[in-house]
Amino acid sequence: MSTRNTLSRQWEMLKLLPSRAPGISSAQLHQALLDAGYKVSKRTVERDLQVLSGLFSLECNERGTPWGWHWRLGASLELPGIGLAEALSLAMVEDALPTLLPQNLYKGLEPRFRQARRKLESLASENATARWLNKMASVRPELGLQPPQTDPVLLDAIQIALLDERQVRCRYYAAHQDREREMTLNPLALVQRGLVTYLIATAPPYADARQYALHRFRQVEMLDSCAEGADSFDLQAYLDSDALQFSPGNKVRLQAWISDSLARLIRETPLAEDMTLTPLADGHRLHVTVRDSWQLRWWLLQQGQNLCVEAPEELRALVRETLQASLARYQASDGGQG
Repeated sequence: MSTRNTLSRQWEMLKLLPSRAPGISSAQLHQALLDAGYKVSKRTVERDLQVLSGLFSLECNERGTPWGWHWRLGASLELPGIGLAEALSLAMVEDALPTLLPQNLYKGLEPRFRQARRKLESLASENATARWLNKMASVRPELGLQPPQTDPVLLDAIQIALLDERQVRCRYYAAHQDREREMTLNPLALVQRGLVTYLIATAPPYADARQYALHRFRQVEMLDSCAEGADSFDLQAYLDSDALQFSPGNKVRLQAWISDSLARLIRETPLAEDMTLTPLADGHRLHVTVRDSWQLRWWLLQQGQNLCVEAPEELRALVRETLQASLARYQASDGGQG
């Protein structure tokens, strides 16, 4: 076993030791090291403890059975190293933090991120746990779209205003209106939804919270005035209202015919807790209570010939008209090619 792996294992042991009696037994330490991916015998752990006790302020509590190891009273427990579990955790969250963590705090973590990557790389050849990142991945189920680009200077200004609870004056591109608007906003929260991060804010004189995509800001200036409503805004309640589903807010009782293949899929991942599937001679009948949202409508249209909305009538008409308009465009295109 290499010296590098031995040092890493012993450093892990020191970080596992409690600060007081009765301490942790060599058997417990052995199991903790095995769980962390270190292939080591209990006898080696016992030898390591004897060696480390001569170098660090460690004590063995011999009054109980089994004996427990711990740091001596008053010993400094500040170990600058990084444990294997911490290294894995940092490596897994590094890419998700830049937009959700203030940039000054993120930059403060960058040395830890580098340290985590170096630790995993140095142990990869000898420790299976250090290779965990090569054995797992998170893949988005939707089409592999590229994330929008957010100006880091504007992002920093928004994060600071949110942190300091200050208003911002900004120029924002409203995509649906295809124009830029100048407005004053009260920043309330940041929420990441898929590839897009949204600033939740109110725009005086209106009091309702709305979503503003970060990549659509063209200019941001933090004001001296305090953000209105920041102290009373409840982010969890806002999320529980399904506001980020871009819905009008009402729930509907969806009834639809679905194919056998689609029934097999959504039986594994139900649309809601009250979903029922009734077998028919051809396909299944779906009943479920869902929120009427853009997301629901996109999902219905994605199913093509595997689904036919039966109720409510307003939703059935919307899907039918959308599909008819799409078919008409295809037919017109075919005629033009002829």
